[in-house]
Amino acid sequence: MLPVRGGRIWYRVSGTGTGTPMVLLHGGPGAGSYYLKPFEAIGDDRRIIRYDQLGAGKSTRLTDTTLMNIPRFVEELDSLRRALGIDKWFVNGHSWGTVLALEYYKAHPEHVAGIVFGGSVFDWRAYARETNTWAKQMSDSAQRAIAAWKAGGSADTPAFKAATDEFYSKFVWRHPVQADLDSTNAGFGSEQYNYMQGAYEYVVTGTLKDYDARADLPKIKVPVLSTTGEFDEVGPKTVEAHARMIPGAKFVLYKGAGHVTSWDATDANVRDVREFLRSVDRR
Repeated sequence: MLPVRGGRIWYRVSGTGTGTPMVLLHGGPGAGSYYLKPFEAIGDDRRIIRYDQLGAGKSTRLTDTTLMNIPRFVEELDSLRRALGIDKWFVNGHSWGTVLALEYYKAHPEHVAGIVFGGSVFDWRAYARETNTWAKQMSDSAQRAIAAWKAGGSADTPAFKAATDEFYSKFVWRHPVQADLDSTNAGFGSEQYNYMQGAYEYVVTGTLKDYDARADLPKIKVPVLSTTGEFDEVGPKTVEAHARMIPGAKFVLYKGAGHVTSWDATDANVRDVREFLRSVDRR
């Protein structure tokens, strides 16, 4: 556990390899790092740092909204780097974690060897449009339930809960690791999720709703790998378009996968990240 402003964060360092270390930045905000565990398999190449951001997973709960902002999460991440005595590392961010990865790079470029963006969300207005497009492809009953909820209905109805489960099973994760999904749900930081994202994946009403970092993408000067799934809720075409804005970035799409490619395309995702990190180290 590492003391940070607002509480303590849980972290785990694994791996015995001597390559440049990699830190894993989970999504949400508030999802916790359980679903990123597959990347620890790269530990034979390098140290892998997996941690739960404040308010998520095994870290201290976060209820103070003045701490729910990008600069504090960036500060928290660099506190971890300093505590581990790491000069330069790879940052591997997923979903909201791609925002954190990009903003960390902007603040501390000298400490970043390269970046992995998984299911990137660099334009949250576009993300909201994409989720609405996916929702229109759901069952009629799910669409009716979501429309009723948006019109002021209860989120506690069986129909709305079924619609939410359907959305997640199609566009967020298609092949979850059940034990890690249970842990994710048990430690989910709903406070910062609701404040920064919104009540559900398909309704973006939080403080991130107007976040747009597209102008920053052409300024990235380190190697980048961008990945997405065929059914990624943030929209694979949007992810690809943003990847094309980054000089020299490599883009990979995983067929049949949703947003969480570390579950839906585990072997290929881990392999591609491993090869990307090795290629950068060789440079």
